[in-house]
This record gives sequence, structure tokens and C-alpha cells, in this order.
Amino acid sequence: MAALYLTAYNGAILGPIAKFLGWLMNGIYVGMNQLFGIRSVAVAIILFTIIIYMAFFPLTWRQQKFSILSQKMQPELTAIQKKYNGKKDQQSMMAMQEETQKVYDKYGISPTGSCLQLLIQMPIFFALYRVFYNVPAYLGGIKAIFTDLVNGIVSTDGFAKTMQSVYETAKLSGVQVDFSSTDTSALKNYTVDVLYKLSDAGWKGLSDSFPNLTDQINTTYTNLKAVNYLGILNISDTPWNIIKTAFAAGAIGLVICAILVPVISYVTQVINIKLMPTSGNNNDQMARQMKTMNMMMPLMSLVIAFTVPVGLSLYWIAGSVTRTVQQVFLNRHFAKMDLDAIIEKNKEKAEEKAEKRGYKREQILAAGQISTKRVSMADKAGVSEEVQAELDALTEARKNAPEGSMTAKANMVAEFNNRNTKK
Repeated sequence: MAALYLTAYNGAILGPIAKFLGWLMNGIYVGMNQLFGIRSVAVAIILFTIIIYMAFFPLTWRQQKFSILSQKMQPELTAIQKKYNGKKDQQSMMAMQEETQKVYDKYGISPTGSCLQLLIQMPIFFALYRVFYNVPAYLGGIKAIFTDLVNGIVSTDGFAKTMQSVYETAKLSGVQVDFSSTDTSALKNYTVDVLYKLSDAGWKGLSDSFPNLTDQINTTYTNLKAVNYLGILNISDTPWNIIKTAFAAGAIGLVICAILVPVISYVTQVINIKLMPTSGNNNDQMARQMKTMNMMMPLMSLVIAFTVPVGLSLYWIAGSVTRTVQQVFLNRHFAKMDLDAIIEKNKEKAEEKAEKRGYKREQILAAGQISTKRVSMADKAGVSEEVQAELDALTEARKNAPEGSMTAKANMVAEFNNRNTKK
């Protein structure tokens, strides 16, 4: 196991996640081979991507529900902001927070709900990039294709210097090697990393570097093509490199296929974004920023897709298509969803939460009548009667908190501190 993962990404956070995901993908690849005789890395990537996004479907559903409810509650949040616009005193700020929280409770969502789901997903998706960048480090069946050739290369005098030259000539992206190492196992893994990333032209030139291994090079190249190609595209090569070499060779069909990879990646992401509901935003500037980001992200992926291996673009395409199918289903589901019924249900939950915090809805409403003295004090403090009523009601409710509640315990601590202060 140590040899297999030697050149895998070893970051403290993403490293273990990448190794676990690589183990899952390797299981898919082995299963396809044993059950159906399919030995295709491209198919494994597509199936693996679909499984990952299906596993995230519950989180996606919650995130979409958050967006829908955010749109519904946005007018209420805007009204609260207008109500307290320009009021910077502590009491007004507290009252604004209380009213805002009541709106969130009413709709049954958390202000940080969407962010939490993104925080869960992002490390996994970043780890997936590591797996697709260096497939042989995670898929034992792919690494085994290179075993005989690598053993022959390592047995050749001066191989380290020669492989370093091959690596520099190929100008490989996402590959970090150290052929000055004295660890034979590490050198073999570095050699596998370089060979897997070589373009068709690179493989043809490899025979010039190791003329005594021509037969092994041709056999390995043939076996690799059988598992590492999507049609006529080498998934470990970049579209830009394929375009350059194919154009020079006059292979126009290959050029068109290489161009289509980034284009399809862009189009599928645009379609997916178009179908997604937008969450309500607290200001127009934030809405404009979100719109700009939704326009720029697919464009950035279009440019980046030319410079990363086809396998990564394949992952983006498979992910976008899977999300689009999910989004169509979710949009139909949410179109039939009774938002009013959900809100009513959440109101009951909100009241239960309020009782646990030590005050009841009835107590707040009953405290609506405030004395002239309180009005005068509120005017002097620059606080509206309505705000002062809410604050007084809250104070009264906390005094009458149910025995055993968190608020009641907090009152006991405060009373104890006051007695000690007076002493």
C-alpha cells in the first residue's frame, strides 16, 4: 500500500480524503473489469462522478430549499432593514437581530445553512482533482500496466538523467518528480507519473531515449491506449497539447475533438447555472456580484480546460450533466411544494425554540402595553416605542423563564454575580 500511494498527494487534510476517494474509484474500476470486462479510466471517472454527486444529493436538496425559502422571506428581511436603517444604538441593533432571527425561525432555515454545505463539499471536490491528476497513484490496475517497462528503465544505466530530460521536454503539468532521489521505489513511482502523462508524441520519442526497450515501450503504449482513451483522446493529455500536435500532423478531426472538450465543459456548466434558483440577497451589490460570478466561473473553466488533462474536463462535464439532471428534478419538486404549509410547520418549531430560550410568544404579546415612563425613557434614548416594547417583553419573559431552562440557569448565575458585587 505504501508503494502505491508514494506519489499520491500527502496533504494533511486533502491527502487522506484523496486516498479514500482513490480507493473508491479503484473499486469501481476493478468492479467494471471483473463484471463487464470494461477497462476504461474514462468510464470509471464518469461512473465515479455520478456516484459522488448522487451521494451529495441530500445536501444539494437542502441547499436548493434554502434558496427557495430565501427568495420568499427576502421582502420581510428588507422591511426589517428599512425599519432600523440609520439606527446604530445597542438596543436597536439587538432588536433588529431579534426580529431577523424570528424571520429565519419562521422559515425554518439558518443564515449559515448554505455556507455549511459548501464547506462540507469543497474539500471532497478538491481531493477529487488530486485523484484525477495522478490516476496511477490511486488505481493499482493502471499502475500495473507500467511495471515491466519501469523495471527495464530503472535497470538502464543513467536512467535518472534520461527520465529527467524526458520530463522537462514533455513540459508536464501537475507532475512533481525528483529523479535525484536515491529511493528506488520512489524513482519507479516518479517514472510511472511521467509515463502516464506523456502525449502520443512523447511516447514516440521515448524509444529514442531508451532504444533497448523499444518492444516494451510499444507494448506498454498499446495497453495504455486500451484503457486511457476516450475515443481518440488521451485523457491524461491536455486539449491544448493535443491541438498543437494534431494540427502539426494535419489531424483536423482530432483538433476538433480536443476543442469540443472545453466547449462542452463550458456549455454544460452554463446550462446548470441557468437552471439553479438564486437565493435572496440582502443588497443589490451582492446580487450583482453573484451574477458576475455565475458568468465568470464557466468562462474560467473554459480557459482552464484547455490546460488540464482531458480526464479533469471529463469530470467537470459529468458533474455538470449530473447536477443538471438533479436540478430538473428539484425544480419540478419545488414547483409543487406547498411553501405556506412548510412555513406554518416552521412557525410551530420556532415557538418551541422560543420556549426553550426561556420566553413564550404569549408573554411577548402580553407585554405590548408599556407605561408612559417607559415611553419617555425610550424617547430620550432615541429608541422607538415598538422596539422598547419588544426589549421590555424580552426582559420580562427571561425573568419568568421555565425552571430548568438555559435562561433560568443564566438568571441564577447573574443573580449570584450581583450579590457578590454588592458585597
